[in-house]
Amino acid sequence: MMKVVFDFNHIPDVATFYVEFIRQFALDDDFGANLDALWDILTGGGISLPVKIEFIHFNRGRARHFIDLARVFSEAEQELSGRLHFNITT
Repeated sequence: MMKVVFDFNHIPDVATFYVEFIRQFALDDDFGANLDALWDILTGGGISLPVKIEFIHFNRGRARHFIDLARVFSEAEQELSGRLHFNITT
């Protein structure tokens, strides 16, 4: 299973997250970089599955700015029934 780590010590804002997401998954530059596009790419076969996605250094202060992203990953984990594993560590 492929593992992809997003280190929030190096991701100061949502725009930077999407740049890193595009890089890590080798997506085309036409990726929408919004929550709907994220959901579509996660659940619609736009990335290789199975995959483990981990948010590290995701502390309470950062969570306020990125909670919607975390929610999409969590919901995608449920939707994909074990083909996507999502984990957060502080």
